[in-house]
Amino acid sequence: MTTKTIQLLASLVFIGLTSMSALQAHTDKAHVAVADAWVRATVAGQKGTGGFMKLTAREDLRLVRVSSPVAGVGEVHEMRMSANNVMEMRPVEGLDLPKGMTVELKPGGYHLMLMDLKQRLTKDSTVLLTLHFKNKNGQESKLDVKVPVDLQPSTGEASKPMHQH
Repeated sequence: MTTKTIQLLASLVFIGLTSMSALQAHTDKAHVAVADAWVRATVAGQKGTGGFMKLTAREDLRLVRVSSPVAGVGEVHEMRMSANNVMEMRPVEGLDLPKGMTVELKPGGYHLMLMDLKQRLTKDSTVLLTLHFKNKNGQESKLDVKVPVDLQPSTGEASKPMHQH
């Protein structure tokens, strides 16, 4: 092999590895910080509950769905006042997460719904949630988060981020 051929091959390998690592970094991690996360505890026989948290994305993203091993169905929902002055809850196709801005999922607003629950969610346990995102190019990414189950939001450790995989 000539020196020119070796240099060309080395350049192609470098470009290929750089492209692959950039792709893997985006698909393996969602580039989202999660804080103050919690899922509302349930009573025996209850089939649905809400999940709440603060999300801060490091790039423009859209939260498109949630999944969990404890639920048959996971959706992003919105609660809002209707024109008839009635509180309505409905699923949304996604929730925009503008780069650097904290978006709060909270009772009475945007939140996560876990439905068709497979088990009772008891206070002081944890639930694994997988948050699914899309970027402006349509590339999907996800983030696994272990979330505490509680009756109301935690007040003592509000600034600590949640454990992420």
